[in-house]
Amino acid sequence: MGAYLTRRLTYTILILLAASLLIFSLYAMTPGDFITGNIKLSPERKAELRELYGLNKPLLERYLTWMNQAFHGNFGYSLDKQQPVLTLFNQYIWNSFLLAIVSTFLTWIIAVIIGVIAAYRQYSWFDTLVMIFIFAAMSIPSFFIGLFLIKILAVDWKWLPPGGMLTTGSNATGIAYIREVVQHMTLPVIVMTLLGVGSLTRYFRSNMIDVIKQDYIRTARAKGLSERRVLFTHALRNALLPAITLVGFELPALFGGSLIIERIFNWPGIGQLYMQSFTVRDYPLLMGFTMFIAVLTVIGTLLSDILYHAADPRVKL
Repeated sequence: MGAYLTRRLTYTILILLAASLLIFSLYAMTPGDFITGNIKLSPERKAELRELYGLNKPLLERYLTWMNQAFHGNFGYSLDKQQPVLTLFNQYIWNSFLLAIVSTFLTWIIAVIIGVIAAYRQYSWFDTLVMIFIFAAMSIPSFFIGLFLIKILAVDWKWLPPGGMLTTGSNATGIAYIREVVQHMTLPVIVMTLLGVGSLTRYFRSNMIDVIKQDYIRTARAKGLSERRVLFTHALRNALLPAITLVGFELPALFGGSLIIERIFNWPGIGQLYMQSFTVRDYPLLMGFTMFIAVLTVIGTLLSDILYHAADPRVKL
């Protein structure tokens, strides 16, 4: 295990260095930037700011300067917000994490339960409805679902607030504050859960159909075990093994998968901050966020490999 971790960490460093060079180069070679796109600045002021921020230096020199600062915990300075990138991340990222962790938990619980029942009752009316729901959830765009639920639940029926994290002008604290946050996050969590539960249910259903046809499942039934124990103890445990590989994608998706949702519901998360920065071409913040996603992807992949080996020792690292 020690040799494997050492080797993988070496690969991880090399991958992140290559990713950082690619990310920096793509943003640096993109036409225009925050300064040239600002029509309020005179040509002299633009030249002065480009000199101040080092934007007129060669690409490689700018990359080495950025990497040297990154190694010291400085990922640059947001030109639009006029704050350090890490400071902005700390302000917004926890709001995104709150949405993501709740929706991910609900998605996995619902997908596992529905997937197991649909596989057990294959070709039944329940399985047919599940498949229709799955393809509908995978086909309908996220912005359409979000706007539709806002129209029905917020505008027409007035059950839930249409967006934001708190009511405008609210000074709620304690339990009242928690209640407001829960009310405002309900709609985006519903949309994110609906978008994720479709593909994941299909994945679990397919795995369960393959597993319940195995010989050891028939042996468990022949021993007189209850059907619930056969399904949720023997079959589900083995059907979940391939799902461990999804951990590598779930980790970056916690923060990168809700960009459009946060924009639709005006949720003050890292996704909306990214979209705002993309609009004004605030490249230091965009690079910091993209590198953050790259780090999470590499860590998630390593974590999924280790967890898969822990769950099934037959798999060699």
